[in-house]
Amino acid sequence: MSNTRRIVTLGKTGVGKSSVANTISGGQLFQIGHSVNSETRQCQAATTYVNGRNITLIDTPGLFDTNRSEEELKSEILRCVTGFTPGPHAFLIVLKVERFTEQEQAVINKIHRYFSNEVFKYATVLFTHGDRLLEGQTIEDFIRGNTLVRDLVKKCGGRCHVIDNKYWKNNQHDEYRNNQVQVRELLNTIDEMIEENQGRWYTNEMLQPLRDPFILIAGVCRCCRCCIVGTFPWSKMREDESVTAASGLFIGTNLAMGYL
Repeated sequence: MSNTRRIVTLGKTGVGKSSVANTISGGQLFQIGHSVNSETRQCQAATTYVNGRNITLIDTPGLFDTNRSEEELKSEILRCVTGFTPGPHAFLIVLKVERFTEQEQAVINKIHRYFSNEVFKYATVLFTHGDRLLEGQTIEDFIRGNTLVRDLVKKCGGRCHVIDNKYWKNNQHDEYRNNQVQVRELLNTIDEMIEENQGRWYTNEMLQPLRDPFILIAGVCRCCRCCIVGTFPWSKMREDESVTAASGLFIGTNLAMGYL
């Protein structure tokens, strides 16, 4: 099995997705936000070597980012995934150690809607703010008392881990509350998941069927020579000459891509 891993972080704004990527890498690869708005406006990615693996970490914008439209957010998040071919080996669904509210459930519903039920075969639930666990409490103890969280972890094959991006960095006194230990266990879990999936990764064909007539395009714009990769409403394609004028453009309808 190859030692290359492509890992995507998913979650709402403020759960610490960028910090998670930094904790896994052991460095400061991604910029950290300290406001209620999502610091990650566009997909960020970096490749690093961790515990014998070449890992590409792909940090996505926060779901429910109040500063952008649903269409814009969805297009950017899907671009994050489809832009890293042949596809991610793993998704980290990032949640805080806190009460699981309707918004957290809405995040899970949105992930399902964007990526289809197949996403959970490639997903692990990763909790942040592990310092909020009670003394002696494990993350398994925490989820045991919440049916919705328990059901999510079950969907993800029972895979869940916990870290703390602030307080567990150099904790040598408690092996459980130690980021180095937790990251090692997380990567081992991802290895086992990849083996269960027979080395396969999540592919574009697994994307949820789209109800609206969207077009998946990839090419280079003649106007500015920038790459165009994403999903666009058919009406926008007809109106936007800068998109339709792309050279070497690949256009696949929902039907052609197997989305309908």
